Amino acid sequence: MASNRPAPQAPFAPDASEPFAYGAPRAEDGVWEEWNPTEESLPAVRGRHRVAKQRGGGLARSSTVLGVGVIAAVGAGGMASANTGKPPVSIALPDLPSVDSLIDGHHHTETPAASLAGVATATATAASDDSTADAGEALRSRIMAQAERQQSKADSRATAAAVAKADQQAAEAAAKAAKEASVKAAAAKEKAEADAEKKAEDARLAALAKQYTLPTSSYTITSTFGQAGSMWSSGYHTGLDFAAPTGTLIKAIHSGTITEAGWAGAYGYRTILTLDDGTELWFCHQSSISVSAGQKVSTGEVIGRVGATGNVTGPHLHLEVHPGGQPTGIDPGAWLRGKGLTP
Repeated sequence: MASNRPAPQAPFAPDASEPFAYGAPRAEDGVWEEWNPTEESLPAVRGRHRVAKQRGGGLARSSTVLGVGVIAAVGAGGMASANTGKPPVSIALPDLPSVDSLIDGHHHTETPAASLAGVATATATAASDDSTADAGEALRSRIMAQAERQQSKADSRATAAAVAKADQQAAEAAAKAAKEASVKAAAAKEKAEADAEKKAEDARLAALAKQYTLPTSSYTITSTFGQAGSMWSSGYHTGLDFAAPTGTLIKAIHSGTITEAGWAGAYGYRTILTLDDGTELWFCHQSSISVSAGQKVSTGEVIGRVGATGNVTGPHLHLEVHPGGQPTGIDPGAWLRGKGLTP
């Protein structure tokens, strides 16, 4: 920018007592006198008079831009620190020329424009650093969110597995309890049925006991069915022997019809009582017979007396049971017990 030429130096004799004096008057300077410049004493300036313009406007604009850049940079750093929780970004600003140096017109290697460029570069660097930090923070947030989702899924799977295992254990326990209860119920039912059957059988036997009776009294069982021995022609005993004194009464075990009464060889005097179901009862070795063939008798009715006739070793009643009139008899003791009687 153009400026006026400097005015000629006027001789000036400062007072040494003045605070702004530069020192005592020198002899070679001659006599000091006050000089008041006038229009005539000053040489005329050729050309159009030019007034040096102060760089205040440019400085003001530069200072404004600089201030705005600094405020923006500092504000961005503060906002980043407040929003992201990261430490503030350091901003390196270049050294700017002082205001005095801008006013006095001295030349510097760095101009205000260059300073503003440095500020812009620093601001851009700070913004870049902040963008990088924000990108890193966003990546970290995504990684943490993904890790949380994976952990949540793992926890959900573990919880589902635990619930499924608990349900399976509960189902197994319930099935086991149901099976045990079923077994117990079956056992209880079986026992109840057995008890009911036994009770019914006892009732039936009690009722039969009223219909059936033992053939004699005051007796002793001396030989049982199937007992082996040479005394019997078949090689084994075919009936049940009630040993009793001769003359002891013989009674009809059950109601029926006398189908035979008389001598029967080795059986001595024998009476056959046929029941309604066809079972024949043989009363053998009697001393006397009190009924005749074709006669109807009732339970407990006297049909004869104990004796020792036929092939015997002493007085007794030989009893045989022939179901359906078959020749081979069955065990009289078991048959009597089936009728509720205990010989």
